[in-house]
Amino acid sequence: MRPGAHARSAYLRSMTHTDRPAPTLDDFALLARRAFENLPSTFRDLSGDVIIRVDDFASDEVLDEMDIEDPFELTGLYQGVDLAHRSVLDPHPHPSMVFLYRRPILDEWCERGDVSLGELISHVLVHEIGHHFGLSDDDIHRIEDQA
Repeated sequence: MRPGAHARSAYLRSMTHTDRPAPTLDDFALLARRAFENLPSTFRDLSGDVIIRVDDFASDEVLDEMDIEDPFELTGLYQGVDLAHRSVLDPHPHPSMVFLYRRPILDEWCERGDVSLGELISHVLVHEIGHHFGLSDDDIHRIEDQA
């Protein structure tokens, strides 16, 4: 059985037999909190002031700013000043935030079928926290390829 397939199969069976609804925003928040708590302590400490928020989709304004037409294309987003560009002299009017988008993540999870929902949420969370550390998408992909 593929990694994560057992958890996914169990969840799908529970949905089939009990007509269980899709995981809610609160369910996602719980999975994101667990994913964050399972990160190495040094990683958590460095991300200390990041707020993690779960929404169904990115706002229309965010999608427009990023020139994204299909809201299912964006699973997560980091907003804020990354650690590489912060200065003690700069004001911080808004806290750094990681957004996880429930519907696109669920869509990717169903399409992939090779990871558990918790693993995918963790992956998106770590990717967005990577931006908090000042890493680009290319940097993050290189790190992932080496793992």
